[in-house]
Amino acid sequence: MQDLEIYIRDLAPKQVSQWLEANVDNLALDDSDVSSVIKGTASCEGASVRITLYPGAFGKRFTSLVLEGEDLPWGTDLDCARSAWRAMDTEIRCSPGDWQEGEPVEDEKWWRLDSRGEQKVVWN
Repeated sequence: MQDLEIYIRDLAPKQVSQWLEANVDNLALDDSDVSSVIKGTASCEGASVRITLYPGAFGKRFTSLVLEGEDLPWGTDLDCARSAWRAMDTEIRCSPGDWQEGEPVEDEKWWRLDSRGEQKVVWN
């Protein structure tokens, strides 16, 4: 099972579903109110995709988006973040891919995609 996670700054209602509609099939996601956890489903290449939005990640301004499935439209968190940034035009962050659960994150650099380009930054 593959999972991708990105963080979306100042997520507006319907932004995620509008972006995902162009990338997955059979989207069932009601993101008209993004103030609480939202779960949805879709399919990609015939495989089921679980979608979860967690508001308030890393402070109140970011929403975590987790996609889980056997076959996803993107191979890495960064590929997913690039696609989301192009579609939503708001700051997107993601892990560089080398962090493992349980490791300290004090000096961890994250990818930040915004109008300034792609940069590795410390989260705060």
